Amino acid sequence: MSLSEVRIIDLPKILDRRGNLSIIEECKHIPFQIARTYWIYDVPGGEKRGGHAYRENKEFIVALSGSFDVILDDGREKKTFSLNRSYYGLYVPNGLWREMNNFSTNSLALVLASTPYNPEDYVWDYKALLSSK
Repeated sequence: MSLSEVRIIDLPKILDRRGNLSIIEECKHIPFQIARTYWIYDVPGGEKRGGHAYRENKEFIVALSGSFDVILDDGREKKTFSLNRSYYGLYVPNGLWREMNNFSTNSLALVLASTPYNPEDYVWDYKALLSSK
């Protein structure tokens, strides 16, 4: 995969004086069916998350609260995406090295995944990922 497939997706935003609402529907707002949902929170200052790629899994990442950076690398190019709004998210296809850092205090990252958890899907060795391309 290449970074050309990565994109920020704007989510519907319903404005209301009582508070705003946004929604995510599988295969409508994001390009896959949701098989797993997880969230990342209480990340200590200076810590990083990720540091791996997936063989099959695709993800959609939303900053529900606070902010953080997602760094993606396809072996030729590296790009940083700063997420800080709950009404858009980052579509990350499989095969890209990913790291998350610069978590603000009380940040909450929601991750929607296309596959159930499978430890065999993870690529933990950056050099192995590059040699498989």
